[in-house]
Amino acid sequence: MSVLVFVDHIDGHVKKASLEAMCYGTKLAENLGLECAGILLGTVSEDLAGLGKYGPKKIYQVKNESLNQLEARLDTKVLAEAVKSSGAKVIIFAHNPSGKAIAPRLSARLKAGLVSGAVSLPDTSNGFVVKKNVFSGKAFAHVNVTTDIKIISLIPNSYPITTSAAQAEVIDLSIQPDSPRVKTGTVSKSSGEIPLTEAEVVVSGGRGLKGPENWGMIEELAKLLHAATACSRPVADAHWRPHNEHVGQTGITIAPNLYIAIGISGAIQHLAGVNRSKVIVVINKDPEAPFFKAADYGIVGDAFEVVPKLIEAVKKMQGIS
Repeated sequence: MSVLVFVDHIDGHVKKASLEAMCYGTKLAENLGLECAGILLGTVSEDLAGLGKYGPKKIYQVKNESLNQLEARLDTKVLAEAVKSSGAKVIIFAHNPSGKAIAPRLSARLKAGLVSGAVSLPDTSNGFVVKKNVFSGKAFAHVNVTTDIKIISLIPNSYPITTSAAQAEVIDLSIQPDSPRVKTGTVSKSSGEIPLTEAEVVVSGGRGLKGPENWGMIEELAKLLHAATACSRPVADAHWRPHNEHVGQTGITIAPNLYIAIGISGAIQHLAGVNRSKVIVVINKDPEAPFFKAADYGIVGDAFEVVPKLIEAVKKMQGIS
């Protein structure tokens, strides 16, 4: 029996959210007295044995390039066979597009209880109780899973990554997937050095910046902080910034360690997408802006005066002239 972690990847590289999931799965396996293993569908350019430093003792791989692109129906069937052959009792996904697409299907196929959006390790002292976000992050629910097989999807940036010098045993699984029904024509990739969903620091701007021509200071601050850039929905709707940077209830939901909101009022729809951030800093000239109620730190001031001073201070700390 084992805890099995789905290892998600893109462009030949394992996603950061899956590294967190492996560390999470390893600790859970330790608590349950089980072994942690990873399962990767498709091929990557990375050394799979090296993933052992994140905890898994074994990495199962189904080598088939047709599995490199997400197709939930196909992936679910392959994973179901892998679960049966490995004897896994708990399956861990990252709560990202892949996990959201596959985990519910796998739950139905295996008749397994599913908790999506977990934020901490299960309490196994009396059952198997998983804490998760509900009501767009406004509250928590504690769900007791009683099925034989259990599935959890973990919110990104909710569990720390730890490493060791260990190596994993790589095991090829001879599972033949069905022929894909979905064919990819063209792929349009978003620009930016850091994927928004995996960023630990995010610098975000709103209508208070008055126009796309003023976004230079947002990008400069983000670059200094090794952060991703984001925006509110009105900014994306006005085409000041691309829609892939829109965070909020109707955009991308994120949970960075630090979220800096500049010129954003903090409507409830925006808060729903960022309220899982560990620290929120708000810069707004309106002292009555709703965002200040959710902020850990707030600066009441004009962004065009505050942000340049903030950039200057960061450069000074980093020794940049």
